[in-house]
Amino acid sequence: MKTFLSVLMASLTSLSAVVKEQVISYQDGDTDLEGFYAVDPEVAQTGKAVLIVHQWPGMGDNEKMRARMLASLGYKVFALDIYGKGIRPKPPESATFASKYKSDRALYRQRLAVGLAQLKELAEVEEGDIAAIGYCFGGTGVLEIARSGTPLAGVVSFHGGLHTQAGMAASKGTVAAKVLVLHGAADPYVPDEEVATFKEEMKTADADLTFIAYPDAVHAFTQKGAGNDPSKGAAYQEEADQQSWIAMQDFFQKIFAAE
Repeated sequence: MKTFLSVLMASLTSLSAVVKEQVISYQDGDTDLEGFYAVDPEVAQTGKAVLIVHQWPGMGDNEKMRARMLASLGYKVFALDIYGKGIRPKPPESATFASKYKSDRALYRQRLAVGLAQLKELAEVEEGDIAAIGYCFGGTGVLEIARSGTPLAGVVSFHGGLHTQAGMAASKGTVAAKVLVLHGAADPYVPDEEVATFKEEMKTADADLTFIAYPDAVHAFTQKGAGNDPSKGAAYQEEADQQSWIAMQDFFQKIFAAE
């Protein structure tokens, strides 16, 4: 029996021949950035766009893969770059780069906003026609987009950190985007206290929050490169990967259906 991952990889092989891809150079002040834009001209277009925020190693193969998958569903997709052109650190060095932005949420939000502006220009859409997704470090990032009050249709965090910097939490009425959090119920890096604090923050802000926790899933449950040993705290789980992707698609149908 074929696994979800083998079917996924086979489909991506065929997709790469169809999807129109473009490496995009852009800037935030004096910082050179390099993102990835994808559109599939051979499928019916939704008229919507998706922003992808990368993991802690920077914009790379995982983001390109997801961009192609989303393009095959009729979305215009831009995977932004937070760190800068050519800065693609491998663990454990990745943690140093990620920490720079986690400890300076104003800078993180600025870099996110620049990426969003680039997507709007490329896709020729307004914020209400855009959703943002992110994995791990990027999952934290899309929640910062929501906290900032940016009126996207919605944001989706895959196994992302849920905390924010002191003084940067959402306040009542500031979260305009609908929020979907896809969380590993056994993720040791996002403890129950952090989950509870986040849910209370969203409740106080009157945010439209959907929170799904996958039993026995730990951190990085969508990432094959995380291995298959959950005792290490981060591991791939095929069922959670598949179910979370379906949950994201259902969420997109919901947030875009009102138009």
